[in-house]
Amino acid sequence: MSPRALLLAAAAAAVALGVCGCDKLFAPAKGPFTGIDVTGGEMGGELRLTDHNGSPRTLADFRGKVVLVVFGFTQCPDVCPTTLADLASTMKLLGDRAREVQVLFVTVDPKRDTPELLRQYVTAFHPEFLALHGDAAATSKATRDFKVYAQEQPGKTAGSYTVNHSVQVFVMDRAGKARLLLPPNTPPAAMAGDLKVLLNS
Repeated sequence: MSPRALLLAAAAAAVALGVCGCDKLFAPAKGPFTGIDVTGGEMGGELRLTDHNGSPRTLADFRGKVVLVVFGFTQCPDVCPTTLADLASTMKLLGDRAREVQVLFVTVDPKRDTPELLRQYVTAFHPEFLALHGDAAATSKATRDFKVYAQEQPGKTAGSYTVNHSVQVFVMDRAGKARLLLPPNTPPAAMAGDLKVLLNS
């Protein structure tokens, strides 16, 4: 297997295992990025879902921008709000160049995450963040395409379940191709640095 293929295989393994509490599985990055370079990796897809304003969306709608895709749910107690807060700080660090970046929050809990709840949730972090949702089939396709783990875990009542899920941020370039995985707890300054490299390329 070539060194390139080995790198992509390692990144895919990190995706599969990068769920809540497993952030130590990510290896330090090499090259110009803080995140894991997955250029050429088979992850992504169309992301054919609906945004919190009711508009059908695909990744093609954001061509020309660098897109950050994060999977989560509004009742997530820790990693989701932390990640979105870090992404909001990253946008602030980018200054005017934040206009060239779009953050997409994809719910893995479509049964509870209504469009209005998603709108209130993501815009509380940043007014330009968009939340995406779909039915069970569309959500399952999105998680498969991005190689994301998402599994309901029962709670004390039927409606109090939680969802264990992958926590990395996917970074797509201006052409909609997967370029980076940002591990959980990546500092905003490091994320902004990686995004500037892509914006300038």
